[in-house]
Amino acid sequence: MSTFNQRGIFLQLLTPSPVNPREARVSMQLARKESGWDPVNQEQTEALVDCLCIEAVSSDGGKSFRINTVRQDVDGDGDIDKDDEAKLLALAKAYSNILNP
Repeated sequence: MSTFNQRGIFLQLLTPSPVNPREARVSMQLARKESGWDPVNQEQTEALVDCLCIEAVSSDGGKSFRINTVRQDVDGDGDIDKDDEAKLLALAKAYSNILNP
């Protein structure tokens, strides 16, 4: 995250399980950065708020993914529905196909 954009996504491609070497797991952490002021130490502070951690799992090498439950509105339309899940699944699939992130 930068000073210009207060929202960020951290993606991590996790190693497959020993049981299924074709498994692909993508950990997604979405957060918003909030700036503040610490009057005791007289310094600016930054904190990550509204954090959301989701793991998408694929058993076919990244061709399709599944997410257990989406509990927050990630696309900002005011409801938690299949559109939120679809956007997260597309993000996981796209990231799993990047060879050198």
